[in-house]
Amino acid sequence: MLIDFYQDLHHYLQSTIILLLSFLVGYLVRVVFFRIIAPGADESKDLWTRSVYRRTRGAWFIFLPLILFLFLLPRDKFDEDILQILVKFTESVIILSFANIAVRAIYVVEDFLIQKYDITKSDNVKERKIRTQLSFVKRVLIIVIVTITVSAILLNIEGVRKYGAALITSAGVVGIIIGFAAQKSLANLLAGLQIAFTQPIKIDDVVIVENEWGWIEEINLTYVVVKIWDLRRLVVPITYFVEKPFQNWTRVTADLLGSVFLYVDYTTPLDELRNKFEEILEASPLWDKKVKVLQVTDSTERCMQIRFLMSARNSPQAWDLRCEVREKMISFIQKHYPESLPHIRAEVSELPQKNAGSTGNQ
Repeated sequence: MLIDFYQDLHHYLQSTIILLLSFLVGYLVRVVFFRIIAPGADESKDLWTRSVYRRTRGAWFIFLPLILFLFLLPRDKFDEDILQILVKFTESVIILSFANIAVRAIYVVEDFLIQKYDITKSDNVKERKIRTQLSFVKRVLIIVIVTITVSAILLNIEGVRKYGAALITSAGVVGIIIGFAAQKSLANLLAGLQIAFTQPIKIDDVVIVENEWGWIEEINLTYVVVKIWDLRRLVVPITYFVEKPFQNWTRVTADLLGSVFLYVDYTTPLDELRNKFEEILEASPLWDKKVKVLQVTDSTERCMQIRFLMSARNSPQAWDLRCEVREKMISFIQKHYPESLPHIRAEVSELPQKNAGSTGNQ
């Protein structure tokens, strides 16, 4: 008995030493990679180096040692039951570690694509399209990785695998009920896939939803967050953008036309107004130098309607430009042509003298 005890103790010590050596090897690999191959990665200007260092510096520390330990483990020195538990546990941790590496790799790719497709520039339709697809695909891939990881761990455990078929068979009715209950979530998920690739909306699109003007801030698996102009957030189910009409001002391009309407008298000199309008646009940094049109778009018995049409790089600048043109044109008319402001004309004629005399005699 004593001899068996010492033999078992020797085997456990041997396995412990192998485990420690494996972790030492993993640590050395980490030091070599992050201290020699990628020195100063945190301050590096190279995006790949900086992202790989930040995202994966802790991921390989467990994965590599466990692979070495599983490979070097003296399987013929252990009892069969103990060996099976040790191997299954090690394999499960390796699966979790590998899933961690896969998720971190997704974030590395995301960092690179975010840097490459910058949505802060003015003409950013292509960038917003890629970022929208990236946001949705990233979430789907992470869900797939987590699902596969949990499934692989459960299948690696003999007890769970043995009762799995019976559990699935007996839960058929429950599965149908859950399926009906999850119809809404599945519909949202399918709508998200459709939106990610057909692109009715993209990240940072300017939209009007439920009579609210704002930007698409987030596109999640089941809902969309719209940032309203006054900084409120409108949370809308993602199926809304598949089933209901809405306005998207930047679907094809961020460029936008803005218009200002003024009502003036018929005596207003249109050439002078047109010259002043063009002068205002030329001096404004908000104008993109593409469209500048002054037209008389309507006329009534009292006044005429003038439309000032102008273009801007995006909807916020178009709004500011419209306000600027409206204010300066009104000030110009008030200062130089106050008689051209809309007013009502009336002609008053005196009564004939004979009618006035006869009225007085009576």
